[in-house]
Amino acid sequence: MEKIFVTRPAMPEYEEYAEEIKSIWETKHITNFGPKYHKFIDLLKKKFDYENIDLQCNGHMTLQNILSCIEPGEVITTSFTFVSTTLAIVNSGHTPVFCDITREDYNIDVNKIEELITPKTVAIVPVHVYGSPCDVEKIQKIADKYNLKVVYDAAHAFNVQVNGTDIGKFGDASMFSLHGTKVFNSVEGGMAVLKTKEMLDEIVSRSNFGLSNGETIYQGVNSKMNEFVAAMGVVNMGHLEDNIAKRKHIVEVYDRELAEVKQLVLLKKKENVKYNYGYYPIVVEGDEYSADELTEYLQKYEIYPRRYFYPAINDMPLFKDYNETPIAREISKKILCIPLYADLEEEQALFICSKIKEYFQNGK
Repeated sequence: MEKIFVTRPAMPEYEEYAEEIKSIWETKHITNFGPKYHKFIDLLKKKFDYENIDLQCNGHMTLQNILSCIEPGEVITTSFTFVSTTLAIVNSGHTPVFCDITREDYNIDVNKIEELITPKTVAIVPVHVYGSPCDVEKIQKIADKYNLKVVYDAAHAFNVQVNGTDIGKFGDASMFSLHGTKVFNSVEGGMAVLKTKEMLDEIVSRSNFGLSNGETIYQGVNSKMNEFVAAMGVVNMGHLEDNIAKRKHIVEVYDRELAEVKQLVLLKKKENVKYNYGYYPIVVEGDEYSADELTEYLQKYEIYPRRYFYPAINDMPLFKDYNETPIAREISKKILCIPLYADLEEEQALFICSKIKEYFQNGK
């Protein structure tokens, strides 16, 4: 029986990628802001109508470099995310302050942000969890009221739109992950979308040892995107819409098949959103069942979902002394993501649904 993992990277044909990287042997330019890096940026600008973009080695360093542009202070964020978000906050000199989430979309609860603001607060870092957009309008109103920066962790939200506007055009900056597990990948990588040219110049410098005109002016790192990674991004851009359409079909299968399972809560779609169908989370309800037991049951049939996100960040040893977020904790214990990727066959999706139903009908 073939193993069905929670995700699998979308890859072009080998010959297509080989053709794209052929010129690297001619230029001998393999890193340091080369032709492929600039070609990739140009394609992204054309696709999304972005003005200020940078590409870096991964999403984590991209977010950390963006946050390093902001004076150190308290940053209000969510505890229902991958730990990379929080580590980027800490590693850039800030102190995370956790805000709880909503039960509807698992995003930061905008009605609880203001009570966490202090004179030390400098920014809000919301996460578009599973590619489902935060309430960007209310977050911006709060930020404007208190003169705070808004930096979105949009790791899951590549190609998502709200009311026809690309998700990267909200806030002061957004970070998109281009990791192999995401809807769109460049093997590994991160994209920064910035509101101002000044912030763009600073994060480019920070990605290159803080250099400007040959001298180090920032506490920088080495997080540049190399040419082979950029080339994969260039090639995969040509397959983006097709891959998303395939994902959408599988999501529609899941929606249809799992809607009748009363022990599950499915993530509701928002009418004003164009989704990228990056993840399919399910919440297991009822005292008789658990996400852990369902995971174990599916693994018997070579189906490998992921407890994503579990545990909540402030339940991890490094952050256990920070403020509590009870809803995030509760959801993290009940949620898991089931397999979803462009090459997943409808027959496999139906098999997954049948085993989920079987678990609830027959018990563990």
